Amino acid sequence: MTTIVVSGSGRNVGKTTLVCGLIAALPEFRWTAVKTTSHAHGNGEPLWEETAAGQGSDTARFLAAGARRALLVAATGEGFPMAEMRAALGRDAHLIFESNRILDHIEADVCLAVVGGDEADVKPAFAGCLRHADGIVVRAARHAGMVDLPASARIFELEDFAPISLEMMDWLTSRLGAADGN
Repeated sequence: MTTIVVSGSGRNVGKTTLVCGLIAALPEFRWTAVKTTSHAHGNGEPLWEETAAGQGSDTARFLAAGARRALLVAATGEGFPMAEMRAALGRDAHLIFESNRILDHIEADVCLAVVGGDEADVKPAFAGCLRHADGIVVRAARHAGMVDLPASARIFELEDFAPISLEMMDWLTSRLGAADGN
């Protein structure tokens, strides 16, 4: 089983674009992509599976990028619907999460933290994500000095998150190969 977590410092920093870039760059993994949100999305269920690829939602974008499945998990309040999520994931072997909160519940093979935006907009949960980060992704045009970056993490300054840079792909495939014992 392979698990990647993509977290972000705030809204509109490129988390979904990066997840889509990773899905497209690594199609052999046949990803199940999971987005977690702290907002209810009107259907009243804590978990919902996207069935139509497109550009209308983040989960639809995951499918359009090549994900085998795409789920939206609403973790409103303090709780997190782990039992429902585990049941929905079943035996899916390769998972990619867009989430700041999932790291409180699972261990990732690779954790990527996307940094961008304004320091005032940094999500409180992002500090915990940085402690887990193996790689930090920053748009080359944005300033990363807004947060203290861990010295142990690899920093990637990318012009665009899709396609993924060759440097990042080499690093990522070596990390994922080590996670699979190859």
